[in-house]
Amino acid sequence: MAHYQLGELLRLRGALGEAEAAYLEAQRFGRPPQPGLALVRLAQGEVDAAAAAIDAAVAGAGDPVTLARLLPAFVEIMLATDRVDRARSAADQLAAIAANADAPFLAAVAAMSDGAVMVADDRPRDAMERLRFAWQQWRELEAPYEAARTQLLVARACDAMGDHETARLETESARTVLGQLGGVVAGEPAGREPGPVTAPGQGSDVSPRELQVLRRVARGRTNREIGDELFISTKTVERHVSNIMVKLGAANRAAATAIAYERDLIPG
Repeated sequence: MAHYQLGELLRLRGALGEAEAAYLEAQRFGRPPQPGLALVRLAQGEVDAAAAAIDAAVAGAGDPVTLARLLPAFVEIMLATDRVDRARSAADQLAAIAANADAPFLAAVAAMSDGAVMVADDRPRDAMERLRFAWQQWRELEAPYEAARTQLLVARACDAMGDHETARLETESARTVLGQLGGVVAGEPAGREPGPVTAPGQGSDVSPRELQVLRRVARGRTNREIGDELFISTKTVERHVSNIMVKLGAANRAAATAIAYERDLIPG
């Protein structure tokens, strides 16, 4: 367990290689490496490997306690791979477990997962209530990292509703906390070690899936072509492109491509 917890700390600080080694050492002593190792794979941009690992772990879970430990990561990874239906089912399962347990931490995790699914499902107004509840729970539990991650979800919900000013304020507040903690923003660019938290508009929270879309935008692919290549709907591609524009501060696809090359988000 000590090795696993060390892996968690290293992962949250962006030291993915060291975190992986710690999780594998935990496994050597009999502690399963999931969900931490799957989240490392997600942060490294290996989304298919992350999905396969967390899927297998959840399938082998035999009790609610183990499921409660795995399901939040399952939701996060399923959303990163655009499997919203599977994420929604897992979030519902987590909420049911939380409802039967007198555990504020679990209630916060369940609410955060619910909110993340609702944001991905184009239901930002519904998401706000759950995310605000989760944020308040994290504050009461004195869990600033989780509270900051929840704020980033709140920012996305606000942005989806057109409240860009509140979205900016929530993002700045979350990034300040994460910077103080030495943490990184979930969803750093794939294929590289996450760097330090940066100011809004610097592209540090481009998700692995968004990076896959961005690389194809840079190659001149249309939304339909991108959807066909990644096996996702054109509407989902449009949402990813819109998110990329906001995160990079780009006015159009050409500007997003130029910024991506400038910041080394895609190969030169």
